[in-house]
Amino acid sequence: MSGKDFTQISRRSVLKGATAVGALGVLAPAWLRAGAAHAAGMDGEVITGSHWGVFYAKVDGGTWTEIRPWEGDPAPSHQLPGIMDSVMSPSRIKYPMVRRAFLEGGAGASPETRGAGDFVRVSWDEALDLVASELKRVSETYGPTGIFGGSYGWKSSGKLHNCQNLMRRMMNLGLNGAFVNASGDYSTAASQIIMPHVMGTLEVYEQQTVWPVVVENTDVLVFWAADPVRTNQIAWTVADHDNYPYLQAFKDTGKKVIVIDPWRNETAQFFDAEWVPIRPHTDVALMLGIAHTLYEEDLHDSDFLDEYTSGFEDFLPYLTGESDGTPKTAEWASEICEVPADQIRDLARLFQSNRTMLSSGWSIQRQHHGEQSHWMLVTLASMLGQIGLPGGGFGLSYHYANGGAPSANSIVLPGIGDGGGAVEGAAWMTDAGAASIPVSRVVEMILNPGKDFNFNGKTQKFPDVKMAYWVGGNPFSHHQDRNQMVEAWQKLETVVVHDFQWTATARFADIVLPATSAYERNDIENVGDYSARAIVAMKKVIDPMFEARNDFDIFADICERLGARDAFTEGKDEMAWIKGFYDAAAEQAPARGIEVPAFDAFWEAGILEFEIPEENRQFVRYGDFRDDPLLEPLGTPTGLIEIYSKNIEKMGYDDCPPHPTWMEPVERLGGEGAKYPFHVDTAHPSSRLHSQLCGTKLRETYAISGREPCMINPVDAEAKGIVDGDIVRIFNDRGQILAGAMVTDAIRPNVIRVAEGGWYDPAPGGEIGALDTYGDVNNLTVGIGTSSLAQGNCGHTALADIEKYEGDAPAPDVFSAPAEG
Repeated sequence: MSGKDFTQISRRSVLKGATAVGALGVLAPAWLRAGAAHAAGMDGEVITGSHWGVFYAKVDGGTWTEIRPWEGDPAPSHQLPGIMDSVMSPSRIKYPMVRRAFLEGGAGASPETRGAGDFVRVSWDEALDLVASELKRVSETYGPTGIFGGSYGWKSSGKLHNCQNLMRRMMNLGLNGAFVNASGDYSTAASQIIMPHVMGTLEVYEQQTVWPVVVENTDVLVFWAADPVRTNQIAWTVADHDNYPYLQAFKDTGKKVIVIDPWRNETAQFFDAEWVPIRPHTDVALMLGIAHTLYEEDLHDSDFLDEYTSGFEDFLPYLTGESDGTPKTAEWASEICEVPADQIRDLARLFQSNRTMLSSGWSIQRQHHGEQSHWMLVTLASMLGQIGLPGGGFGLSYHYANGGAPSANSIVLPGIGDGGGAVEGAAWMTDAGAASIPVSRVVEMILNPGKDFNFNGKTQKFPDVKMAYWVGGNPFSHHQDRNQMVEAWQKLETVVVHDFQWTATARFADIVLPATSAYERNDIENVGDYSARAIVAMKKVIDPMFEARNDFDIFADICERLGARDAFTEGKDEMAWIKGFYDAAAEQAPARGIEVPAFDAFWEAGILEFEIPEENRQFVRYGDFRDDPLLEPLGTPTGLIEIYSKNIEKMGYDDCPPHPTWMEPVERLGGEGAKYPFHVDTAHPSSRLHSQLCGTKLRETYAISGREPCMINPVDAEAKGIVDGDIVRIFNDRGQILAGAMVTDAIRPNVIRVAEGGWYDPAPGGEIGALDTYGDVNNLTVGIGTSSLAQGNCGHTALADIEKYEGDAPAPDVFSAPAEG
């Protein structure tokens, strides 16, 4: 295994709070050498928050010098030092910049030069005048379908400086809602559409059976394509890390843990779990093989199926093969998923004879036909009959933002509104194109204006978008089929981006506005997506660097040029908005039987914590439904778990049948006509949040030969003549990347793993198909939708080949700012 084993670094850091705190002190000098951030404000230490947790920032002599975790964090993330470095990394955007060809030739000029780094520095007034004039021009010329404002991504934490809401607020108030929006997300798009049909609720972002119940009652804990030890480092709000003590507590019980995943992930290593190295993309087949064994051996819970589910009798002919001539036996499943048939049968018996929790990650629904994965997981859990029992059933969020951490009796903060909601306000746009698209169809939309697309029972047309406005995200990282995306971006007339680092998305823009980081402004946020056990004052650490400005102020100035400044600001400044959010939340306190301090006292203290009631430590998901399905029905048409959906049947989609089904993806290992010999596993990184912090010194703790690491099994490495530390080229028909080889038996044969989120860095010249010199794995993934139902992304569908790179490899240069013109 490579000397730069970032899985081990992460495990040590996130699981032992004291060790993690010590590690920050050890690492801090490296970030300071990169160039510390200078503050014009007072010296001292302030508390603030981030996706990685609550922390203290020390400012000494006008310089941000240290970062240390909040003492209430049970498992601080080892990524915290990257936050400090991000504020003054070489990739920082310092000034408003405009692409030279755009500035000299106008909108749409030489689009092929996007990404080439040829920018000209302009003043803020010039930049804002350009943005406002383009918004007016495109809106007046092309109507309400001309501007795409469905910007998506992991914006910074905070209730006020939610740049995506602020952007839509500007467009709703300044352009009367005349823009194209987006729905869904890249994380759970397939599940958040299929689960309401099956369970009557979104499921993926909802509270799980809480961890104290799991520790006490679960006998067999199955992590199916889930890696909570790694992914619970981060949260959408401010991470609480409350799950880590429970992970340790479950480990201490010595009870059975099984990890089903193509690589022996950090959770498998932590628990020393039984590892089932499934062939990627075949999870539904394995579930069907287990389900068939349960039925064949009369181990299924027929009473639960009769009382709590609908449609099992319509699914059964498919399971037994009566309807298609193919019984979904363990042997049948084994041929597809490469898990031995005897092991499949053993899993069925083990699950049935023990209280079993099936904890699934989201990767298995981010693939072609991804809707089927969680639908079949629910069907399998229904056959086991343990849904609603303490420690049994299934969960889809134990790996995300510390889902399953007991909820506090807390007040919940509101946030800045978007000013009206473009989808509702622009329903009249239908004739010219959809008012909103599934978010991951953005490239397909740009390339195919007027084309029909299906989505959850409706057929609409893609609008003809001419301008894209992106804030708080990096689509040139999270979107699939990078070269197709470059092609699409060349069709746009105008692209505007706000960011504080020179991501690839910023490099492919026409107008780039330098926004502040979350640490150069004030805000407020809940701590814990699921626990909500505190509210933190996100206090400004340092004044804005260079010419960076808050998104709120940027959009207020644009609205002034559009005649809507007063409507946008409502006459309130930053602290007035923050106080308003706190005071509104405080009104909830009497009904909850708690007292909270006045705002000024809270702000001075910096954090307000809440108690967790004992009853919340005993929460069992679907417990009420199990106790009385008539009085506590689900939100489905039948009020029951829908194994067979008549609503989906009515849609008539050939790529999403009305019951969970094994469907061949567009490409997979072992699939007919598979063109390439390796599946590319695109799991989340261990030392960044998607692409966030990739542009910091933290990268030096995991990069191999200056590139994104590529895990490869020793058998495959030997066959390819690759050794640890080699620079390798990974390629298919869609694209090619360089990466650094990590030879390890933690990955199964015929699978290579390159984490998503590496910054896209095409070799000089930048033409479509150029070699990516750092390792953005989405050069290789397919850009199609999961199915006509959900139209989610297929970020885990990719076959490729790998070879040792010969010759002098071009050095990545994406981690420094383009030269100023």
